[in-house]
Amino acid sequence: MVDLHPSAISTWGAVVVFANVLLTRLGIPVPAVPVLLLAGTAIANGHLSFWHVLTAALAGALIGDGVWFTAGRLLGRKLIQTLARLSAAVETRMRKARALFVRFGPAIVSVSKFVPGLAIITPPLMGTTRVGVMIFFAWDAVGILAWATFWLLGGAIFERQLNLLIYEVRAHGWTILDVLFVIAACYLAFRFLQRLRMQHPLSLAPVSPEQVDAMMRADKPPIVLDARPEEVKRETPQPIPGAVPLDLRSPDTVDAALLARDVVVYCVCADDVTAKALSEKMRNRGFTRVRALRGGLDAWERRGYAVEPSNGSANTEAQSGRERAHASPQKRAITLRGIAPRGAASS
Repeated sequence: MVDLHPSAISTWGAVVVFANVLLTRLGIPVPAVPVLLLAGTAIANGHLSFWHVLTAALAGALIGDGVWFTAGRLLGRKLIQTLARLSAAVETRMRKARALFVRFGPAIVSVSKFVPGLAIITPPLMGTTRVGVMIFFAWDAVGILAWATFWLLGGAIFERQLNLLIYEVRAHGWTILDVLFVIAACYLAFRFLQRLRMQHPLSLAPVSPEQVDAMMRADKPPIVLDARPEEVKRETPQPIPGAVPLDLRSPDTVDAALLARDVVVYCVCADDVTAKALSEKMRNRGFTRVRALRGGLDAWERRGYAVEPSNGSANTEAQSGRERAHASPQKRAITLRGIAPRGAASS
C-alpha cells in the first residue's frame, strides 16, 4: 500500500485489509499482521482512516469466522474429525481449544485471536457446541476488534521505524509488495519445516497394516494401543480387535510389562504423526519394541481388516483365538503421561 499514490491508498487500502484478513480467516496461509502494520503506518501518515480500516478488518474476519462456524454447525463432529485427520498439529490444537472452552466457556473465542493456531480452529469447534449464534459473533467481534486495533496501533506507533525500513527496501530496488511476498514465502517455509520436524519419527520404521495382521497371528501377539482422541473414540468407537485404549490424560504410569512386549500404536491422523511421536517418546524411555501403525486406523480399514463392533461384543465365538489372547488388557486403559523409567523391571 505504501508504494502507491496517497489517493490510491485512501481508495484501496481498506479493501486490501479486508481481502487479506478474509483470506487469512478462511485458512489461506497468508499472514495478515504485516498488512495491518503497514495500514497502521498509512493511518499515522494521514492516508487512511483508522475506523475505515478497523471496520474492514472486522468485516473480513467476521465473514471468514462465520463460514467456519456455519460449517461446524451444519457438519458437526464430522468436520472436526476431518480436520483432526489432517495432521497431529490440528488435532492437538483441537484438544487445546476444547479444553479451554470447557474451562472458560465462549469467551475463548475472543482470546483465541491472540493464540497462534487457535484462531482458525475455534470457530468450527464452536459451531459444534450449543453456543448461540449471537453469543459467538459477539465474543468474536470483541476479539477481532482487540486484535486488529493492537496491530494497527503498533504500525502507527512504529511508523518512523517502518518508514525507514521501506526507505531501505526502495534503495535496494525492491517494493513493499516484494517484502510482503518474501514474508509470505518464509511463513510457508516455516510451516513446511514444522511439518517435517513432526514427521521425524518416520525414522522409527512404522509398521504396515499387513505386518500388524501377521504379528497378531503369532503366538505372542503385540499389544496394540489405541491413541485416538477421546472425542473420536466416542464418535467412532470401533477399534482394532483387541486394542487397548491409551489414556493420555491420566497421571498414572505405563505398565512396566510393556517393556517385554511388542507394541503397536495407532491413531487417525492422515500421516499418523501422533502415533509416531508417541512411539518415539516411548522409545526414548526404554520401550525399544514399539512401532507406529502406518496410516493409522484409516489404512487398517482400507485394507479390509476387521474392527470391533461398537456395541462392545468383541469376544464372540466368531473371534479367533489371537484376538482373545490379548483382549484382557482392555479392562483398563494404559496410560502414558508418566512413562515407566528406562530399565524398569517387567511386572
